[in-house]
Amino acid sequence: MSARTLSILATALLLAGCGQSDTPPAAESQSSSAPAPALRGGGTFAKFAPDGAATVYNAELLPAGSAAEAVVTAADTGVRTELKVTGLLPNRAYGAHAHVKPCGEKGDAAGPHFQDKADPVTPSVDPAYANAKNEIWLDFTTDATGGATATSTVDWKLTDRKPASVVIHEKATQTHAGHAGTAGARLGCIILK
Repeated sequence: MSARTLSILATALLLAGCGQSDTPPAAESQSSSAPAPALRGGGTFAKFAPDGAATVYNAELLPAGSAAEAVVTAADTGVRTELKVTGLLPNRAYGAHAHVKPCGEKGDAAGPHFQDKADPVTPSVDPAYANAKNEIWLDFTTDATGGATATSTVDWKLTDRKPASVVIHEKATQTHAGHAGTAGARLGCIILK
């Protein structure tokens, strides 16, 4: 072959290597991406309705138009829960926790806090059980617009026993014996599904 023929072949091979293929590239593995949510819920707070997503119990502290969204994600390393709120009172501390039952007409319908290792005594105020490692605590302080995001990460896993709601409370969660886990009145509740 002549040098000219070799040069033309080399150029053709080079261009073919840089060209686009009709075969699409292999899809990227989804296993390395974030796990899908195990539970989620939220909406704009309103009076209780059997099919409602977000129930308000105190419209002064959860004013009209306020909303919340929670996402619970389970992974091999544990459970991550994120709560986002908007339209609440500005620059104010609130408590929030995952609860064992769905929201109801009254705040106590959601039952006690969801615990990995359930306290045999109810209400649970023993810091050995009522703590941020055994429960999902999502306390937050709103910004000047009434918005906030809170995150909880625990190292245990969800089983067939899962939280059914997130309740927002009137004040930050207490941690001392006899009051551990308490956070005042239940202001609102969102259903987790």
